This record gives sequence, structure tokens and C-alpha cells, in this order.
Amino acid sequence: MAREHFQNMLREVEHELAGMGELVVAAIERSVQALKHADKAEAERIIAADEAINCKRWQIENQCIQLFATQQPVAGDLREIVSFMDLVTNLERMADHAKGIAKIVVMHDQTPLLKPLIDIPRMAEKAGEMIRKSLNAFITQDVAAARAIMAMDDEIDALYEQIFRELLTYMMEDPRTITRAVYLIWVSHNLERIADRVTNICERIVFMVTGETCGN
Repeated sequence: MAREHFQNMLREVEHELAGMGELVVAAIERSVQALKHADKAEAERIIAADEAINCKRWQIENQCIQLFATQQPVAGDLREIVSFMDLVTNLERMADHAKGIAKIVVMHDQTPLLKPLIDIPRMAEKAGEMIRKSLNAFITQDVAAARAIMAMDDEIDALYEQIFRELLTYMMEDPRTITRAVYLIWVSHNLERIADRVTNICERIVFMVTGETCGN
């Protein structure tokens, strides 16, 4: 009965993590749409909504602390609970990057975008896909899937480099574009960092299941 209760508590934390992940994906998608439509009001709503994600993080961490305190986990169970706490921290940081994009929208205000958004929405879509897949891999403890998701980070990096080079060309050809180009570079950098956070989660999945670190 004690073991069954412990497993039920773990599943409850997983459910909360999945919900938090969807909040983060929504924040990313909304922030890029706000940028696309120069929607300052929506950006401000995204910034305000970040507090709810922060609260969700502390709620989940408290659940993990309760597991430590009351269930005396050992071996694989201990790695799983530690991984929960690492995952929730990475999700909260991803939400901060989405908020960072929203702040750029506010700074941009009503100034027209330097260029139509093509690769930035692709980065956002790919990042959201990585988040959802990594959470599923975490819950199912699928190491092979985690490794495949890590490989997707190369696609995000390639898009970021492409965006950076293109915007650098704009700045070199016309210094008047520098501010607007820098704003878009900041946006793409936030998305690139989100993908890096997903990679952290996938590395944690490998450790949780196998006990192996990247150095092994």
C-alpha cells in the first residue's frame, strides 16, 4: 500500500508538470504571435501571466519536498524526484524566455517589424514540439526519444545562425535598421535558449533512467 501511494504521488507530480509544460508552450506561441502582430497589450498580458507559471513551479517543488520528507525514496525513486525538480526549473526558465520575447514586443511598440517573420515562427514551433516531446519522454522514461529530441536542437541552432547572419546583413547595409534588427536577434536568441533548456531536460531523462551522465 505504501508503494502504491508513492507511485500515485509521483503520477500526480507528472500531471502537474505536463500542465506546466502546456502553459510554457502557450506562452512561447503567444509571445511570437504578439510580435508578429505588434500586439503590445497581448505582450503585457503574457508578462503578467508569467507569475502563474512561477507559482506552479514552487507548487511542484513543494510536492517533491513532501515526497522526500514522507516517502524516504531510494535509488531510482530518488533520481526521479530530483529529476522532477530539475525539469520544473528548466520549464520555469523557458517561461522567462517567453516573457523576454513579450518584453521585446513592448519595447518595439508600434514600430514596424524590420522584415516579415519566417524563421522565428519556425523556431517557436520547433521549440514547442521539443518541449511536448521531452515531457512525454520524461513520463514514459524513453531514453531513445530523449536522445532524438536532443538532436533536434541542431535544427534550432541552424535557424538561429541563419537569422543572425541575415539581420547582420541588414545592419551593415543600413545602420538605421540596427535597433529593429537587434530586437529580432534577441527574440531568436530567447528561442535558441529555450531549445537548450529542452536539451537539459533530455539529458536529465537519460540520467534518471540509466544513472549515466554525459561524461560516462
